[in-house]
Amino acid sequence: MCWATAETLAIMALRYGSSPGVAVSYGEMVRLGEVDISYIPAGHVLGSSQILLEHGGERVVVTGDYKRRSDPTCAPFEPVPCDIFITEATFGLPVFRHPPIGQEIDRLLAALHTTPERCVVVGAYALGKAQRLIAELRAHGHRDPIYIHGALERMCDLYRDFGVDLGEVYQATGASSDQMRGKVVVCPPSALNDRWSRRLPEPITAMASGWMRVRQRARQKNVELPLVISDHADWDELTGTIREVAPSEIWVTHGREEALVHWCELNQMRARALALPGYEDEDEG
Repeated sequence: MCWATAETLAIMALRYGSSPGVAVSYGEMVRLGEVDISYIPAGHVLGSSQILLEHGGERVVVTGDYKRRSDPTCAPFEPVPCDIFITEATFGLPVFRHPPIGQEIDRLLAALHTTPERCVVVGAYALGKAQRLIAELRAHGHRDPIYIHGALERMCDLYRDFGVDLGEVYQATGASSDQMRGKVVVCPPSALNDRWSRRLPEPITAMASGWMRVRQRARQKNVELPLVISDHADWDELTGTIREVAPSEIWVTHGREEALVHWCELNQMRARALALPGYEDEDEG
């Protein structure tokens, strides 16, 4: 398959891979022209998918955002052997090696238990990150009510509808300051320094993101408790996945393309950066 043909198929998949209102199950194949398209779990958030394109005996995988860590809220990433592997590279630098999530949850709970007169307010992306954080707290034995910003409620309800157990979750807006002492409060990152947070009882400000590995980012956002919890693959997972998939060619997008392309070339793998409009670096990770 030539470069131009494969790139066209990748863009077609990103634009037309799913139609509004049409449910497609993992592993189910749909046909677009002469291309067979399948959706494979990406392990990023609930319902996230890689796209497998098959045409003329050749296979292209578009990962989208993905992670390789265990997540109680979504199906795990499935590596798929292919000829061309189009991978994200949000954390495509060797400095980004995420710690075990259990370690970060323990740090959060330690801060909570050390200062029971305060609350810990955690900035977490509304789609996936907030629900994963709550589910991981439950998995670590935290049974107290958790309070959330109103902007998270509908997405938490959706996760519940798909069978994810979040335990007792209440809107912070309807709770008193005393009720939230010694409790975890979860909100969108934008609300951490917003007027909304001023009524919380002496909050310890935390943020759950892979970017919290960078101390300067934590300082810029006035984060007291940076939690390195990411929904993206880190450097070792990106390179390990490439080795596992064993493609003939690797295309790198959405992040630190140059470093990962360089690593591929050092390991005698054909690679290039693929720039897609609208897939710039994001603040959430």
